[in-house]
Amino acid sequence: MRPSAEGLNVSRETFERLDHFADLLQKWNPHINLVAKSTIGSLWDRHIRDSLQVSRIVEKEVAHWVDLGSGGGFPGLVVAILAVEAGNLGSVTLVESDQRKATFLRTVLRETETPGSVISQRIEEVEPLKADVLSARALAKLTTLLEFSERHLNEGGQCLFQKGKNWKSEVQSARTSWHFSYDAIQSQTESEAVVLNIRELTRV
Repeated sequence: MRPSAEGLNVSRETFERLDHFADLLQKWNPHINLVAKSTIGSLWDRHIRDSLQVSRIVEKEVAHWVDLGSGGGFPGLVVAILAVEAGNLGSVTLVESDQRKATFLRTVLRETETPGSVISQRIEEVEPLKADVLSARALAKLTTLLEFSERHLNEGGQCLFQKGKNWKSEVQSARTSWHFSYDAIQSQTESEAVVLNIRELTRV
């Protein structure tokens, strides 16, 4: 169901950008499978609202936000779109190795007049990106995400990883290799899911 700008607590201009993004995703999805076909009917709740909550966790100004494995643009494109008016984000980089998906991401940025860059390489091959905030959704196990973070996160930066019902076991497993502090923020769109806000990352 398509919500309103008021329902999302965004401006009319931001809503128009998000709405155009949603239209483009529905047009492209049959050809390159940006999101599961079964979730298209709940695109706004399952994907866009889910990404909005991530962008709103960070209240401070951020010089560089990096989204890993951006795929269909969640949460990275939504973060970039909100930043157009918020003015609290210096730059957004979306990392997506699939060339077709990277083309989609660039198309949305261009057509919604949203600043941002897309890197179409494998995460482990990209030069260190020095991110102040690093996000990822449905990309990999936490242990792997933390390896990516070691390469791409600035000292003092934070990770925002969206995780499903098995997040506690992933945290426990990651603790064997990593020291970190975290908050598990209850998802607003899925009862068993959380956003892991991870800081102070070092190897054991």
